Amino acid sequence: MNLIQTDRLLINKITIDDAAFVLELMNDKDWIKNVGDKGVRTIEDAQAYIQQRFIKTYQESNCGFYSLNIKNTHEIIGIAGLVDREGIDHIDIGYGILPEFRGKGYAFEATKAIYDYGYQELNLEKIVAIVNPDNLHSIKLLSKLGLEFEKMIRLPDEEIDILLYS
Repeated sequence: MNLIQTDRLLINKITIDDAAFVLELMNDKDWIKNVGDKGVRTIEDAQAYIQQRFIKTYQESNCGFYSLNIKNTHEIIGIAGLVDREGIDHIDIGYGILPEFRGKGYAFEATKAIYDYGYQELNLEKIVAIVNPDNLHSIKLLSKLGLEFEKMIRLPDEEIDILLYS
């Protein structure tokens, strides 16, 4: 059963079977630049990351990152989700899409569905987003979602300031 369906996407919990995809996404140069290098270099690293981060989050809260699968092919093209992140007072929405699927509206379609899910199904009080100041594509997407720049913040254990949108 799918968590969420949109016109073109099936949005589901990530499983160990998604390790090859997670490995590819987390080694994409834009992921490393905008999200960070998570040190995932092998299938085994990806499986451990899925277990320790994604699956653990599902078990501990009703939030998390989910796989974005094209409806008619079931091909996984990205992730999106809601995270209770240290250093931020509210639930944060985020996403990552493989390069060949960017610019086709999938990121907005997925984040809009997850944003609505957060308010309508999870009854969240407020959803925010963080973004690097030079990530213009994400800033545009956040504005399209209806979020506005609030302030600059620095997350714990980070060296640079980022933008907080709410």
